[in-house]
Amino acid sequence: MANPFRDIRPPGYQKVAERYRKVIPPDLRQSAETLAAKPIPPRRPLSTGLETYTGTFGEDEAAHLLKRTLFGLKKSELRTFAAMSMADAVEAILQSSPIPTPPVNNYRGYNDRDDPDVPVGDSWIQAPYDVELEGGRVISLKGWLLKNMTQQAPTLHEKMILFWHNLLAIQTWDVFVGKADYQYFEMLRRNAFGNYKTMVRDLTLDPAMLLFLNGTFNNKEQPDENYARELQELFTVGKGAGSQYTEADVSAAARVLTGWVINWEEAEGPGDVSSFFYPNYHDTTDKQFSAFYGNRVIAGQSGLGGAQELDELLEMIFDTQEAAKYICRRLYNFFVYPEIDSTTETNVIEPLAEQFRSGGYEILPVLRTLFKSAHFFDVANRGAMIKSPIDTLVGLWRTLGFASPQPDDLSVDLNFYVSALWNIGGQGQELGDPPSVAGWPAYYQAPQYDKSWMTTDTITKRALITDSLVWWGFWINENLQLPADLIGYLETLDAPEDPNAVLMESAQLMLGIPLDEASRNELKTILLSGQSSDYYWTDAWTAYQADPSDSNRTVVENRLKPTLQALMQLGEFQLM
Repeated sequence: MANPFRDIRPPGYQKVAERYRKVIPPDLRQSAETLAAKPIPPRRPLSTGLETYTGTFGEDEAAHLLKRTLFGLKKSELRTFAAMSMADAVEAILQSSPIPTPPVNNYRGYNDRDDPDVPVGDSWIQAPYDVELEGGRVISLKGWLLKNMTQQAPTLHEKMILFWHNLLAIQTWDVFVGKADYQYFEMLRRNAFGNYKTMVRDLTLDPAMLLFLNGTFNNKEQPDENYARELQELFTVGKGAGSQYTEADVSAAARVLTGWVINWEEAEGPGDVSSFFYPNYHDTTDKQFSAFYGNRVIAGQSGLGGAQELDELLEMIFDTQEAAKYICRRLYNFFVYPEIDSTTETNVIEPLAEQFRSGGYEILPVLRTLFKSAHFFDVANRGAMIKSPIDTLVGLWRTLGFASPQPDDLSVDLNFYVSALWNIGGQGQELGDPPSVAGWPAYYQAPQYDKSWMTTDTITKRALITDSLVWWGFWINENLQLPADLIGYLETLDAPEDPNAVLMESAQLMLGIPLDEASRNELKTILLSGQSSDYYWTDAWTAYQADPSDSNRTVVENRLKPTLQALMQLGEFQLM
């Protein structure tokens, strides 16, 4: 059945999109294409490893840490973390965030009828399955995920959820059971800093994953190899040179996993969805594995004892050297740099993997070691990655203090986040729905990696979003476009009266690498409207502070808007 909710563009978007196109500065596309063609500075070869970083820890180092572990960077966060020691800053970033309030019924505009089980404003996460309402619930879930990112506490937690969602991917539209999708993300939240073996076991039995990769249909009469293959290829040992599992291993693992099914009565009724082991579906024969797994045989068990074969399978997989190496490589690709050369493999991946494996696959100690390392803080790793669409939009929103204009109006609030989801999805990163079970190609596909985020189409869309925030407003619905509060942003800075400080602080917050002198001089010329004296800006700001009238506000904004537009069209803006 076709999914009528798959296109989540809010009603009326086309008319407003046409209006946007009419007011785009005429040189935007040319500027965007120039930006797309601008080469990314290559990272020099590194000899640093996991030894603890002992260099200076100031604003530049804190900014690097926060840009990689949060979505964007607020000035208030930079002040707080730069005042800490490196060790204290890393410990602070590794704290768990408060559990957010669950998503609610705010999807009336996306359905032709009211939800009979969930009043508007109440949570739907335990509502009975209703095929006509699941699309609205999925949309509500996606908006809720984005809201959690924009309103995140200054910890790694929300970004770790995105990391695990990319590595252990489902597609929420394919699952199409809203409460099962929600339970999957809460499983990622619960395990984000915990034990990876526990997380993979939870993932294996997660109702959304059982649906997405057909595990619930895997039985002794017709073994389904889908999950068994991805468990090895994508979730544990990977496809690297050291991973030597065979097709026979996939087949044997599939037979181990027969019998785990979803409780459909729970899915269709009120409450959570769970899975359980059904012995009649389980293959009770012995399962022979290859030399990669030490020629292990998992003895077939009958009755409820068959459920124990899952734990034997996971123990066998995690006993390999390659499982720890693969997960450490994926952490490195996401948080440090997309490519791993032989020196980095030796100096970083191998010792990190040894710590991971010897520590029983506890995640938090590995993150602590990585983020405190000299390698992570090496200057060559700063500004060396291209921002994802989520990092770009959500990060900019957080830096500028941009938020839903009417959070208490459920319809407006949902449209605010749906518009953002549409923009992000149009740039190649649909939250909740990576293009495949492998996740987004930018995090694994050689040789492009993060460069795959950038095309002449997506770079134009990025420039359009930043221009709209500065000039005419981010589109929420056909009657509401909201520009960023640039005066409010200036007031977060240390020295908004100083044009030089405004440029340097803005560059530190928004760009991946420092401004070169030529770019700084060009931006200052724009900020001073072609004048040569700093007081041309200082006087305007001082006048506004003394009398915040519309006329004084307009003077400040008219000088700041083209400056920020130009700043965000620099190639350095795309880096983090």
